[in-house]
Amino acid sequence: MASGRNLPHHLGQFVVEATLGLEKGFWGLLANGATFESVVGRRRTKPGRELIRAHHDALMETEHLVSGNVSAWRASRPTPAGPALDAMLARWRVLPVSDALHPEWATRHLPSVKHAQRGRLTSRRRAVATSQR
Repeated sequence: MASGRNLPHHLGQFVVEATLGLEKGFWGLLANGATFESVVGRRRTKPGRELIRAHHDALMETEHLVSGNVSAWRASRPTPAGPALDAMLARWRVLPVSDALHPEWATRHLPSVKHAQRGRLTSRRRAVATSQR
């Protein structure tokens, strides 16, 4: 992320998700193995895409909450994440160009996503399908 006067989008998102404990947002899913196209240097994987798909609704809700908090904060309106965003902006502004921030994400492991078996019926699904005929 390039340094500058304003907080970069992904850093603001990190702060809001961490502050509000939003574990199924961009950063929480990334910590659990999601592979987003926007993450440079990380190859997309089937399990990574399936994790995003499985938590799509929560991810979209989190994006909405993050956007609302960051927008309110930028407009100087109170928001639960405001103090944490202020603190991160202060750190960001004094960061030398050649230096880096290393915020820590408290990983909360999400339940595993079952891989879809396309075209194959498990014995349980076959029994249900047969009973519905």
